[in-house]
Amino acid sequence: MQRMPFTPAIKPDATATPDAWCFAFVEGQLLVLEQAEGQGLAPQPWSLFEPLEPARHYLGQLDGLDCWAFTLDAVPPGWKRAPLRAAMMQFGEPLMGVAGRAAQVLEWDRAHRFCGVCGTPTEPQSHERSRKCPACGHTAYPRLSPAMMVLVWRGPAPGRPKLAQPPRWAATTAEGRCGEAHFAQRSEGAEHRPEPRTVSVGANGYEVLLARSPHYVPGVYSALAGFVEPGESLEQCIHREVAEEVGVQVTDLRYYGSQSWPFPHSLMIAYTARWVDGEIVKQADEIEDANWYALDALPKIPPRFSISGHLIRDTVVAMGGPEPQCFASPVVAR
Repeated sequence: MQRMPFTPAIKPDATATPDAWCFAFVEGQLLVLEQAEGQGLAPQPWSLFEPLEPARHYLGQLDGLDCWAFTLDAVPPGWKRAPLRAAMMQFGEPLMGVAGRAAQVLEWDRAHRFCGVCGTPTEPQSHERSRKCPACGHTAYPRLSPAMMVLVWRGPAPGRPKLAQPPRWAATTAEGRCGEAHFAQRSEGAEHRPEPRTVSVGANGYEVLLARSPHYVPGVYSALAGFVEPGESLEQCIHREVAEEVGVQVTDLRYYGSQSWPFPHSLMIAYTARWVDGEIVKQADEIEDANWYALDALPKIPPRFSISGHLIRDTVVAMGGPEPQCFASPVVAR
């Protein structure tokens, strides 16, 4: 994978790069080139958009080229609209991350043009990414909504072989690099443990709990997820959401990784957890179906485009299962 470093910034250097990565949006959809092959975006002179008088924000530099986010009123010639989720699935990791940043910055700017306290029009600040009310001084920063994700697993029935230790992964980071995650800092006092031994598929008896929401694409299952509530830690959120959504109790929480998720401004923080008690009881209106699945008999799961796809695949492989088949479609039906 090509390494394309990204350096975030709020103001460009004195000398702008002649070409730039241009993330232009019309009514919430990303513009891609009509004739482009592959990912649909390529560096362009950002001045092409200047006559359209767009709302624009500087994002930083990707691989030495400036990055701009634009909001346009209409689609210019040579471009076409694409849903952000579908477009991001065609991008490599670096470009996907900057596209998500662009969408979140533009949504924040749109939603905070007026003060949420007194209603006065806000003013963008030059020294930081914020909008400030000139009347009451209230300042609005880009919003993030933290959400936990957890893959619950359980060991084999009595008499079957057991893993010596819970799973440990070679996790792919948000930048696309692959590095071993050691989990030296554990949640809820559970001690750090060594590498699990490998066991054969079909004999280890290990299972993972997967569920589906009513708005998922038909047949697709994923890990459990939910937003963190005020005054709640991530660990407390995991215990609450798991109990609410499927009625079971968990322990041995292990951090896996995180992913920015611009729909519209979430930060997904993923864990695994070991089942300790309870039978599955689905939460009405939230969970359409939930079941335990053997490692070699999974249903359709999200692609590696999302952290849920990474979490499920890496955990299954670390527990001795086969690499799950890729399901290369969006998880949510839109």
